[in-house]
Amino acid sequence: MTKRGKIVVLHFAAQMPLAGVGWQALHYLLGLEKLGYEAWYVEDSGANPYDPRANSVSMECAYNLAYLRRMLEPYGLGSRWSYWDAINDVHHGLPRARVRGLFAEADGLINLCGATRLREEHLACPVRILVDTDPVYEQIKYAQADPAARGYVDAHTHFFSYGENLGAADCPVPLGGVPWRPTRPPVDPALWPEPGDQPRCFTTVATWENKGKNIDFGGARYIWSKHPNFLRFLDLPGRRPQTCFRMAVLTPDAGVERQVAEAGWQIVDPRPISADLTRYQQFIAGSRGEFTVAKDIYVRPNSGWFSDRSACYLAAGRPVVTMRTGFSKFYPVGRGLFEFASHDEALAGIDAIAGDYAAHSRAARALAAEYFDSSRVLGALLAEAGL
Repeated sequence: MTKRGKIVVLHFAAQMPLAGVGWQALHYLLGLEKLGYEAWYVEDSGANPYDPRANSVSMECAYNLAYLRRMLEPYGLGSRWSYWDAINDVHHGLPRARVRGLFAEADGLINLCGATRLREEHLACPVRILVDTDPVYEQIKYAQADPAARGYVDAHTHFFSYGENLGAADCPVPLGGVPWRPTRPPVDPALWPEPGDQPRCFTTVATWENKGKNIDFGGARYIWSKHPNFLRFLDLPGRRPQTCFRMAVLTPDAGVERQVAEAGWQIVDPRPISADLTRYQQFIAGSRGEFTVAKDIYVRPNSGWFSDRSACYLAAGRPVVTMRTGFSKFYPVGRGLFEFASHDEALAGIDAIAGDYAAHSRAARALAAEYFDSSRVLGALLAEAGL
């Protein structure tokens, strides 16, 4: 079959070998293939690899390369990837010259998560799409005329953000003249098992505290972390003791772990779950649904952000109860998907799901198919980019 063209996806699935990151990349790569494009994966940011076994960065990348091969080979992409080991200045997979040629011959590149600061070789590609999965921070940095932020963003030709509400009257985030367009996490429900039972526990997979991207704007400080909102709703299990709540998280210390456990949460080690794409999928499929919060930086500006992981829960037919960020302007809530800004709203979602689990499970999968299907999401994105 003749392909529609070549698209290069830049990302960091090997540098950060965690299953949620891997599934994010796969949904883009396989979604492009499903649309008839020839998808190529390139990781050339130069960032040091992370080793989840040691929970630290590493000077060696053998673990990361093995993870990337396991991720791509089952889907026929085993010969269409390259990873730049900047420490030793070695390209694995496709050699350096082939990667540079690929940028010149590709119809477009998708810089997913803005993983790579584009260099001269990337500029050979005529269509350079920035997909900002982490809205608000870069928009504010750009509006504040930060030279590095402007150079980073301006190297692209098209700009998309998971902040679907950016630019709206009820979202105060400045755009700085950049024509940001809305997009959302793509998912392929066919890759996720159909639900067949009613598991006991609402779950989520989380990082307790993120650091490094808090930002001040308009007299407010926006926190690039979930933990302030987790603390607000930590007591929720005690209000529904008949319902199980489980969190896959590494807490920063014994005090936080005790606080979470005493509030009624089951705590499980996320490392075995996140080390393997299949185990991650099984964890989600074995959940009653997802109960989670969102980062402060997404919530208070009413950004319209939605989570890649929550889209996976929906695709697996597992209802989602998550914090209000403005996303309900763009897809419906109340069946399979619930939003909250208060304890009463969160509990109402939990109770509604308990009242007719089968119906909400079906609705969750239907939402994934109608609003997050990769063919729809990526088809719209590429059409707006002229591809």
